[in-house]
Amino acid sequence: VQLVESGGGSVQVGGSLTLSCAAGEATRTAYCLGWFRQGPGKEREGVATIYDGDLGGHTYYADSVKGRYTISKDNREKRLYLQMNNLKTEDTAMYYCSAHQSPGPCLVPKPVPELFNYRGRGTQVTVS
Repeated sequence: VQLVESGGGSVQVGGSLTLSCAAGEATRTAYCLGWFRQGPGKEREGVATIYDGDLGGHTYYADSVKGRYTISKDNREKRLYLQMNNLKTEDTAMYYCSAHQSPGPCLVPKPVPELFNYRGRGTQVTVS
């Protein structure tokens, strides 16, 4: 599975960006997909995850992004998206698309980066 992110860039506070991840077969319903980010001097954190397989639909958002970010996937286009609105300076980070071939990592209370065995190279988001 190859994951390739795009859509990052520089934006002003209050602005919006949409990140995209070419996820190929990882958009199959059995997969757990997610976005993680790592800011300067910070640990990697789970931003949002999505799973829509046999165990039912599931999405997760970190408290810091609830109401501002939306995760979605397009199975036809084989893409994962992260719509980010009302961006803040603290949203500045490298954003990574991640995947795991089973739903487990999506069903825990808080995403753990090490449980995702596929990850893209990241796309930088800078808010100023």
